[in-house]
Amino acid sequence: MAEGAVEAPAESGGDGDSGVSASERGVAPIKPQYLTTKEGFHRFLEAKGQEKLPQESKSGNPGGSDVSEPEAKRIRLENGQTEEAAEPGEQRQAQKRARGQNKVRPHMKPTHYDKNRLCPSLVQESPGQCFFGDRCRFLHDVGRYLESKPPDLGPHCVLFETFGRCPYGVTCRFAGAHLGPEGQNLVREELLAYGAHPPPLRNGLDKALQQQLRKRQVRFERAEQALQGLSQGPAPAAAVAKLTTPEGDPGQNHCATQQDPMGLGASTPPGSPVQTCGPLTDEDTVRLRPCEKKRTPGLHEQRPRIAPAGTSLFSLGSARIRFRSGELDIGGKLYLAPLTTCGNLPFRRICKRFGADVTCGEMAMCTNLLQGQMSEWALLKRHPCEDIFGVQLAGAFPDTMTKCAELLSRTVEVDFVDINVGCPIDLVYKKGGGCALMNRPAKFQQIVRGMSQVLDMPLTVKIRTGVQERVNLAHRLLPELRDWGAALVTLHGRSREQRYTKLADWQYIQQCVEVASPMPLFGNGDILSYEDANRAKQTGVAGIMIARGALLKPWLFTEIKEQRHWDISSSERLDILRDFTHYGLEHWGSDTQGVEKTRRFLLEWLSFLCRYVPVGLLELLPQHINERPPYYLGRDYLETLMASQQAADWIRISEMLLGPVPPNFAFLPKHKANAYK
Repeated sequence: MAEGAVEAPAESGGDGDSGVSASERGVAPIKPQYLTTKEGFHRFLEAKGQEKLPQESKSGNPGGSDVSEPEAKRIRLENGQTEEAAEPGEQRQAQKRARGQNKVRPHMKPTHYDKNRLCPSLVQESPGQCFFGDRCRFLHDVGRYLESKPPDLGPHCVLFETFGRCPYGVTCRFAGAHLGPEGQNLVREELLAYGAHPPPLRNGLDKALQQQLRKRQVRFERAEQALQGLSQGPAPAAAVAKLTTPEGDPGQNHCATQQDPMGLGASTPPGSPVQTCGPLTDEDTVRLRPCEKKRTPGLHEQRPRIAPAGTSLFSLGSARIRFRSGELDIGGKLYLAPLTTCGNLPFRRICKRFGADVTCGEMAMCTNLLQGQMSEWALLKRHPCEDIFGVQLAGAFPDTMTKCAELLSRTVEVDFVDINVGCPIDLVYKKGGGCALMNRPAKFQQIVRGMSQVLDMPLTVKIRTGVQERVNLAHRLLPELRDWGAALVTLHGRSREQRYTKLADWQYIQQCVEVASPMPLFGNGDILSYEDANRAKQTGVAGIMIARGALLKPWLFTEIKEQRHWDISSSERLDILRDFTHYGLEHWGSDTQGVEKTRRFLLEWLSFLCRYVPVGLLELLPQHINERPPYYLGRDYLETLMASQQAADWIRISEMLLGPVPPNFAFLPKHKANAYK
């Protein structure tokens, strides 16, 4: 095997039709005239594209070590050795250094970007005085603040030019565009009169609610009732109302039987919100009852479905979900996965612009939401362009998950709530959440049943094939999830142990589609082109979820809908990044803290974008997601710069969009730990 092998083992390829020889499997097939050496690649970037390399250095040696990708991206062989002959002691030292890299880097907290910060009362131009008075730790002298303020990053303020007024005033890092001669904040009356204003973001945390959550003054009556019913176990047979059909068919008796979901029995008063008999109405907690779920016809059954008005039913072969407040149809739509760190609101706006149909917020920990943490509630914010939007919760215990579901049902505006049962990272797994719930069926059942009882919107679940690599659990859990109350399940075709070392198992996803029917099942894994999406749809899934493919090229949604390969230019890609920075400044702010937060998330995204290979450079189409690019020179300097896997080059790109970085700025890419879905 050549040194150019990458993280996907040979047996996981499944890409024998890619035209790449076995010695180069896992390496993107780039045209020879664009290939170069590692030294030539970095020398070209350092010369800022002015140096013309000789033809022989461009072609390089496809079989040599110089054409291979960086050492940090190489895989281990089956025997655990690297491809270079080295002493065991040297290998252990190299691995130890790799695990501890960047741990002692200089780091500056966001609150320390400005040594002398201006009081918010002056920034917001509040007519009243500072609430803290002499005890305020911020500056109240605007002149002194301007003396110590770092220089502006550019002559144009996005907020001022778009909405007519910048709410950050003198603290804006582009304040020169909207400050008067005396330091006053200027306003463009024509834009304000036209009605230009920042779109209101939904799902924010109210201060009063935050105080109640911190003091534990919020009551969760519905959650407590649901948890009480779950702790008592299934209702006894005597408490089940036995209703018969006029024809007296015994098969219809069980289907018309309605169990007491809270375990209250026949003693439930008529005015109780939970009824034990009769058809469900909008005033009731609308969900599919266990007796009905067991009688739901399968793929090969022709029996008619009998369901009282208001109950939830899945139409076979679609993903149309009926629930309390209406009907949600997401069948055949493109679903952007909830990506931790990178799946922020500005990135979701980019994906919506390119054709994403369904979006979901980043994974939020239910315990942090119940404690009223602003940083966790910020993950739930929704932009007006997100027409079908959900939030994803992670937790390990039924009480916290059920209470959090009730809290969200009362306070936020979402179309569905998703349970994260696919998180593989140790921080979540070792606490019993994420993938660990697949090995804890009792807790898993209580979480799904409890949340489905208190939610007024559909409950979805995202799972993996299992925890261990060769022990699949999804096909056993899917029928149970359907009976527990899940409206839709998304299956990632990998196990936790597997991570990204092998391709997603779409054959197993196809088997699970039949097992889960009539519940809709979405598939997820290795979608990077419209051909991949077409093959995925042939498995019978109700829709596909796109995760890493959207990070590598967010225009993938357009390619799938238009059924074409988009040879996007480097200038167009830079415009996408510029739009992201504009959305970021609008979302996180144009002051120093907001600019550097935008830069941080931009760099996180660039750590994925560098793996994209332009269509015009590929020898064979399409690029596969497990193929790593070798060193190559693009068609212009910017295209080559975007292909760099060095953090210093990512920072250089960010400086094109956001100006120079602070003196103590340091970036540590976290995508290996965070963007795992």
